[in-house]
Amino acid sequence: MSEAMPSSFPADAVPQAPEDPLFGLMAAYRDDTSDKKVDLGIGAYRDDDAKPWVLPVVKKADGLLRDDPALNHEYLPIDGLSELTSAAAKLMLGAESPAILEKRSASLQTISGTGAVHLGALFLARFYPANPSVYVSDPTWANHHQIFSNVRVPIATYPYFSKATKGLDFEGMTSTLRAAPEGSIILLHACAHNPTGVDPTQEQWREIAQLMREKRHFPFFDCAYQGFASGDLARDAWAVRHFVEQGFELCIAQSFAKNFGLYGERAGCFHFVAAPAPDAEATTSRVASQLTLLQRSEISNPPAYGARIAARILNDPDLFAEWEANLREMSGRIRTMRTALRAKLEDLGTPGSWTHITDQIGMFSFTGLSPDQVLRLRAEAHVYMTKNGRISMAGLNTKNVDYFAQAVDRVVRETTE
Repeated sequence: MSEAMPSSFPADAVPQAPEDPLFGLMAAYRDDTSDKKVDLGIGAYRDDDAKPWVLPVVKKADGLLRDDPALNHEYLPIDGLSELTSAAAKLMLGAESPAILEKRSASLQTISGTGAVHLGALFLARFYPANPSVYVSDPTWANHHQIFSNVRVPIATYPYFSKATKGLDFEGMTSTLRAAPEGSIILLHACAHNPTGVDPTQEQWREIAQLMREKRHFPFFDCAYQGFASGDLARDAWAVRHFVEQGFELCIAQSFAKNFGLYGERAGCFHFVAAPAPDAEATTSRVASQLTLLQRSEISNPPAYGARIAARILNDPDLFAEWEANLREMSGRIRTMRTALRAKLEDLGTPGSWTHITDQIGMFSFTGLSPDQVLRLRAEAHVYMTKNGRISMAGLNTKNVDYFAQAVDRVVRETTE
């Protein structure tokens, strides 16, 4: 037997990567045999029985699709299903958006929101002048750091969450954006900020836009919760539409995982919007051509099935109206759980203020619990949440909210000096 050849990938060159914290949390929850266990980690909607909820309108569209004799499994174009991308742009920008009417927006179907952020990051790394830093909120969705690092875009942060108020650190955010080098890339959460659930007010968005315009910063919006946050599609897109109205050149990552419940189908879009200018249409065409080239080398073409379901709903007035009703049901249940959790904690007299539970919006709430308190909740009460104290409000229901509040009350009392 010949001598074994050493690997080209020794441990000092390829160290063991740490387990993804969120998916590790999911595995720990699955392995827990307690009948009291509560999953507040994963960002996926659950009904009042803690079960995944297939939206009724998605079931209906899925049936229509499967019964369509013209259905096939051919490749989509590189830039995706046009019925989806055109409808998605109208959903995000508004059907009468000047960006659409003036043909200065380009849209590509992506592998959900993650793929959209990646495609945008890859494009900016390749073509944005001077290789500036991308500023992300502190905290932000953990994958933002990995995505931009992987394409070698330098990362900086701006203050966002105030531990004192459990709300927005607006002064810290704006002072950092004002001090950032001109032309920096600023990643903004369009609505339902992940992980904090804290959003700027419309007046604060106006101030942010004005500041960024003065500094010539480039906005990159990540929108994973349109319609899911407030139940109102236009309201949740307000910040994006305001920036477009102010004449920004910008890009948007759009996910259909949460608002359609198409988590595993990986449906999303990336949008580029050129600023108003005589050559805006030509600029948009050039950018779209390069985005298509990048997408070809990454995935060739995006998956079809989830895109067809979303497109069917977006383009059918009756299905669209039913979808809006489904969105109101999901967002309404989450608001009900926020109210119930705050009320129970206040009834128990749990130390501290809990108004932030109802002040925040969307799927997540930043509770203010410390990592030690989070670990105690897991060990003693079988409650699973991320170490930073973020909980998925969708994991609470009428059957476990009292149990969770009581567990939090006990741990907070025992750890409060």
